[in-house]
Amino acid sequence: MARHDERFKKAVVQAYLSGVGGYDTVSARHDVSPSLVQQWVGHYRQHGDAGLRKKFSHYSADFKLSVLQQMCQQGLSFKQAAVLFDLRGGSAVVSGWQRRYHEGGLEALESKPRGRPPKMKPPEPPKTPKSPRTPNKLGTHEPSSEQAQEPPTLEALRRENEYLRAEVAYLKKLEALVRAKQQAAQTKRKP
Repeated sequence: MARHDERFKKAVVQAYLSGVGGYDTVSARHDVSPSLVQQWVGHYRQHGDAGLRKKFSHYSADFKLSVLQQMCQQGLSFKQAAVLFDLRGGSAVVSGWQRRYHEGGLEALESKPRGRPPKMKPPEPPKTPKSPRTPNKLGTHEPSSEQAQEPPTLEALRRENEYLRAEVAYLKKLEALVRAKQQAAQTKRKP
């Protein structure tokens, strides 16, 4: 969808209002769609020059609901509601609001954040249940190494890494054996 500046929009609206022709004639001369000319003329008639300016708005759910209610009460079309409330997205915006409202109520009209979702946080390691304190040689209770929550040593991390690598290798071999059995069973079935 091409973006047009305010001067161009005003020239198109003035051409229509001067009586040069209808929406089709003016749109053909300026190489825009007739519905766009109709939308610009409606915005200009309702809001003057401000109706042709760029407008970046975020509407609250309450505002969206009030537009839908007024549209229903006054029997307005989507286009009429868009012009009356100076909604630049046109009738598609209002029809989208109505569809979302019918599907999910007021909550569905809440604005969703734009752009990319934030990065996912890294998963937290699973918490191991704390073991009860064990008595030492003197009979007093000292917290276990898990309760002390000291950072693991480099050697402990290396052992854990080695264990995990062995586990992955084991699972890969198991998976290969299962696949081989399945393939053997399939070839046995075929006469």
